[in-house]
Amino acid sequence: MQAMSNVEERRAALMLVRRDGRVVGRLPALPVATPWWQETAPIIAAARAQYGIEVTILRLLEAERESPPGGRVTYVAEVADDVAAALPVEPWHGTLDDHPERLSYARPGGPQADLAWADEVLARRGLKCRGAPEQIRSWNLSSLWRIPIEGGFAWLKVVPPFLAPEGALLEGLTGAPVPRLLGQDGHRLLTAEIPGADLYDAALPALLEMVGMLVELQLACRPRTDALRALGLPDWRAAALAGEIARVFERNADALAEDARAVLARFIGDLPQRFARLADCGLPETLIHGDFHPGNFRGGDGNLVLLDWADAGIGHPLLDRPAFLSRIPREHVAEVEAHWAACWRRALSGCDPERAAMLIAPVAAARQAVVYQRFLDAIEPSEHPYHRGDPVAWLRRTAEILRRRD
Repeated sequence: MQAMSNVEERRAALMLVRRDGRVVGRLPALPVATPWWQETAPIIAAARAQYGIEVTILRLLEAERESPPGGRVTYVAEVADDVAAALPVEPWHGTLDDHPERLSYARPGGPQADLAWADEVLARRGLKCRGAPEQIRSWNLSSLWRIPIEGGFAWLKVVPPFLAPEGALLEGLTGAPVPRLLGQDGHRLLTAEIPGADLYDAALPALLEMVGMLVELQLACRPRTDALRALGLPDWRAAALAGEIARVFERNADALAEDARAVLARFIGDLPQRFARLADCGLPETLIHGDFHPGNFRGGDGNLVLLDWADAGIGHPLLDRPAFLSRIPREHVAEVEAHWAACWRRALSGCDPERAAMLIAPVAAARQAVVYQRFLDAIEPSEHPYHRGDPVAWLRRTAEILRRRD
């Protein structure tokens, strides 16, 4: 993530639509408090302050920059019929075409349907909403709302179909250090509030506790891989992942420099042997979080909860290692690496986690290219700027790792 001081301000223009989808017009761009495109709360606050209206952000329409963050961004936003006529909208002569990959919460009326479902879940549990729900985020990977209830908040998360197993997974992990489900229905999940703070800036010893928690959970899930896979989790095990990496390389090879193509071609040709050497290290294939880093933890005082299981799958447990190490202070990396290895050696006598970590590093980077290519293949084109450059960027990073190791 870029340093905030180097990020251009975000200016959000709103293409307003009524609940029935009819276009009202476009409001001029407003400066908003954060540059990250998917964060909707600052846009809603800016529209409320400037125009005295309440809007619901549906989706990205267009952006002047090739990728986030910052710059002028236009969103489709839903507004109530009775306030639309009084707004200083600019005329707009484009067409808001439909798209087969458009998500339910990106359509007019979609967020209200999700909130109505959440109200039903809360009512069944004897809980009542104590104020207006707050839209926190909306983009091609999730819609997130904070709902005030008696004694705190509930969190409504809605995901696209390709991430829908998250709710069933959380239900299957009941009792583990994961969010507590209040209800789940396919692509919708409602969870209880987690006390404490987000831990993006965690340091020792919390970082060691996070790693130990993950290893313990992965060990517990070893006998359950078939059941977890049956929930619809992606298969990141050796045979499936090797084929996916080869396919994403073929699709993006023309965008890579010749030397990177050569390095990656050799790497792909050697993947069966690499996975065989990896298996010899003695670590089992099990549940992986998929986006394991300190920012996906919340809590404090020895009570940590691991959030955001939308990217979870079944594969080698150290696929979770590189993302974590890249997001912690450099001075803590060596100690965290040593602790990670020690956790596995204590659990499985004779395993070689250090060698496994060396072998898995380029595989983990290449898996990220596969993940982002899957996103691009499953979302509508107007949302592509979020991920457009990621498959090639991760393939380049894979090549860099291989060159360093060689």
